[in-house]
Amino acid sequence: MKIVLFADNVVGVEITLFLLENYPEDLSLIITTEKNIISELAQKHNVSTHVYDSLDSVISKFPEEIDLGVLAWWPNILKESLIEKPRYGFVNTHPSLLPYNRGKHYNFWALVEEAPFGVTLHRVEPSVDAGAIVAQREILYDWLDNGESLYRKAQKTMIELFCTVYPALRDSNIPSVPQDMAKGSFHLSSELELASYIHLNEKYVARNLLNLLRARTFEGHPGCWFEDLGVRYEISINIEKV
Repeated sequence: MKIVLFADNVVGVEITLFLLENYPEDLSLIITTEKNIISELAQKHNVSTHVYDSLDSVISKFPEEIDLGVLAWWPNILKESLIEKPRYGFVNTHPSLLPYNRGKHYNFWALVEEAPFGVTLHRVEPSVDAGAIVAQREILYDWLDNGESLYRKAQKTMIELFCTVYPALRDSNIPSVPQDMAKGSFHLSSELELASYIHLNEKYVARNLLNLLRARTFEGHPGCWFEDLGVRYEISINIEKV
């Protein structure tokens, strides 16, 4: 198996390490978002690496004989001309239990919609997060969770899932199951800000308001917000079991 790995963030680092330590002969090229620890690891192990700056630049670096492309927490959408290059296409690490919460801000919407949550390894096709499912792992959550805790849990579980599944994936021993697109939901990045607005003069079901507030609670990131007398305020909450 010869693969091209597109890697970013903590998940990208851990999957890179896993492949370098266990299947170094599989790695033909590692694509990164910038010069970082992932590209340093690649160079240390004499694996070709390239910083993604445009589709054309990646295509020009793409090896001729590649079996599989792997997106490890990759932030950019790939065009069809690139998806079709590997013999078996691409698989993507997606931090939701597809078909629930396709698109962006999966951790926020899972709590707001009280949807099943987890991580998915799926085939990549031109439609966003719509490819057949290779493997999934559900993550249970409760009132003590918020947007940040679901994000952290998804990272950890995604690493575990990929490392468990990859041996069978590289041997082409895993069937892919089409998604039921009639279920679940899809959200754009642009929806988050408006969805996080608290209307001071409207009535809310308490459960829905608490879900909204904790969904946007993430240290170092903006919380839900409201405006009063021309002044903007932000809200984060902490829920504890007593």
